[in-house]
Amino acid sequence: MNEVSEQKLHKVIGDFIEMGHVENIVAMFRHDPSLYAMTGALLRDERLVVRMGMTILFEELVVCRPEEVPLAIPSLVPLLSDSASYIRGDAANLLAIIATPAAKEYLVPLVDDPDPLVAEMVREILQEDTPH
Repeated sequence: MNEVSEQKLHKVIGDFIEMGHVENIVAMFRHDPSLYAMTGALLRDERLVVRMGMTILFEELVVCRPEEVPLAIPSLVPLLSDSASYIRGDAANLLAIIATPAAKEYLVPLVDDPDPLVAEMVREILQEDTPH
């Protein structure tokens, strides 16, 4: 896919999520697993509703396609060092939803994140896996 087509697809996916049509995007991801590579770019969308919609999308996908959601990990890892704390937090949230050992391993450095909210969220995610 060329860059222009990819940008247009990002916009279409974001627009559909913004309109509340997450089920359509679930169907797209189910049909074309290569879309998982766009996850990181979609989390950079300036629209809060799109970023929140990504959480809903992944909560659906982890139920119906648990074997495919790890395909998003490579696009999320670079976001964990983004200068914007909300981007780091959103990426950490999706990795927590993916919940594979590999996904959670990427979260470990964020327990010392400079943003206390990100650090606290990651500590809580990782503590959920710790036996009490």
